[in-house]
Amino acid sequence: MARRPHRWQLYRLVGQEIRRGARNRFGRLAKRPEILTRARVTGLVIAPHDLRTSDASLADDIYAGLFVFAGRSLVVSGRSPFDYDPPSPEWADALYGFGWLRHLRAADTALARANARAFVSDFMSGRGDAARARPVPVATRRMISFLCQSPLVLEGADHAFYQAFLKSIGRGARELEISLRRSAPPQSRLLAAVALTYAGLCCEGIEAILRRATRILVRELDRQILPDGGHRSRDPRFAMELLLDLLPLRQSFLSRSVDPPEALLRAVDRMLPALRLLRHGDASLSHFNGMGVTAADHLATLLVYDGAGTEPLMYAPHSGYARLETGRIVVVCDVGAPPPLSQARNAGAGCLSFELSSGAQRIVVNCGMPASGDELRRMARSTAAHSTATVADTSSCRFLGETAGPWGARLATAWLLKRRGPVVLSGPGPVTVERRTEPGASVLAARHDGYLADFGVIHERRWTLTSAPEALEGEDAFLREGRHGGRPREVAVRFHLHTSVAARAEPEGGITLALPTGETWLFTADGARLAIEESVYFAGVVGARRTAQIVLHLMVADEARVRWRIERV
Repeated sequence: MARRPHRWQLYRLVGQEIRRGARNRFGRLAKRPEILTRARVTGLVIAPHDLRTSDASLADDIYAGLFVFAGRSLVVSGRSPFDYDPPSPEWADALYGFGWLRHLRAADTALARANARAFVSDFMSGRGDAARARPVPVATRRMISFLCQSPLVLEGADHAFYQAFLKSIGRGARELEISLRRSAPPQSRLLAAVALTYAGLCCEGIEAILRRATRILVRELDRQILPDGGHRSRDPRFAMELLLDLLPLRQSFLSRSVDPPEALLRAVDRMLPALRLLRHGDASLSHFNGMGVTAADHLATLLVYDGAGTEPLMYAPHSGYARLETGRIVVVCDVGAPPPLSQARNAGAGCLSFELSSGAQRIVVNCGMPASGDELRRMARSTAAHSTATVADTSSCRFLGETAGPWGARLATAWLLKRRGPVVLSGPGPVTVERRTEPGASVLAARHDGYLADFGVIHERRWTLTSAPEALEGEDAFLREGRHGGRPREVAVRFHLHTSVAARAEPEGGITLALPTGETWLFTADGARLAIEESVYFAGVVGARRTAQIVLHLMVADEARVRWRIERV
């Protein structure tokens, strides 16, 4: 069931976007000359350490002309990859970001160095699509990649290439600083400030940019990193990628004998425990708000900085995540409202969803974010793609791009989609959360009003994790409030299963879950019709894969409650 976005909300966003565009134009014209005169790179001083792991075998693929990014591949047959149309926008972002240079550096051969230099030369000479290289997230990744991999690119290079490389870095720094002076989205401002701080520390001649970028970096870290260590976007992927840049940046300050800003030190110290909260025993992060496949080696590298054996944060009230744990059993829950609109491009409608794992085996999951594909990403953000309850087959959040009514609203939607992307327009308000400990059990309860305005339904959920026996008990309550009366509403409570879990309905009732580790779990429920249905797991390492989901079907008239239990047998 599609809902019509409020027209006043769309028109207000159009007005905000027009005002932002006007500030961009006038601010750029007024301040560009000052920037251009102060950004001439005269030399490289240091090369930052790249924490992202590399694979020398991928250098062979690149040399053979095979480029695999974001789940898509392209064979270039002896030509430059910049001469081809990219298979997907995400593939293009990876290509123009040049993060793949680290695989060539891992090969540590003269051929790999020459290959890397040729690709960088192709880009600097103007081959490819300049528009695809321009977005701030792509430009920042390219800036950091060029600086980190400068030993690879410059070893054996002649003086002309060296000067062209410095010129390219200086040009990139100028463009990034211009983007900072525009009304850019918050995440883009933070990324640009990080990249410019890197450039100022690594290069001679742009000390003024370093001073300005450091001030902006401090401001944005204080604004965007929440007190519990989460990022305002609530996106675990963004937080992990940001940390992979902030840790080497901290070391780069020390390498130049400059004290790192206190805001940088505080942010790193808070963010590491927040990531550990979301981690399961298989070394991957929970699939919430934009998180897809976890680069387990990257996460392991980060958590080394948090100290071996460090206890994870159990509740992040500002980020809206909670963790229950006993022995090998881990439950991670989304108990937060959607992020602000400016940070909601990847946010999902997964309030009160959860994931369950036993040791290194995931059992209940959310579908996760696919590597590419606009339609798949839209599906992955819906409530139905999360292990929680949907009312009337509708998401608990409104997304920009849902079916609009009058032609004016449709035009406004199309225009905003090009500029803002499919952000969350509205969703649950503040989520009420209660945590307590009972003898042998940990209890978490929460409620949200995401279905109140349209259907008059409040959703409450309680999780109880026990150690003897090892079991997760839950109760979902649907309370009627507001002016919608007692019109019955169809509710589906979903439990998406990991692809490695085999589900089988038992004749005497319940569903047996067989894990590849040999463990067997039993799912039972009371108060609803129990069914096994098809699902899809978008966050598979090799792409989307079929899986199963357990669904509890019920009708809600005045009030309804359904109890369920997942127990190891």
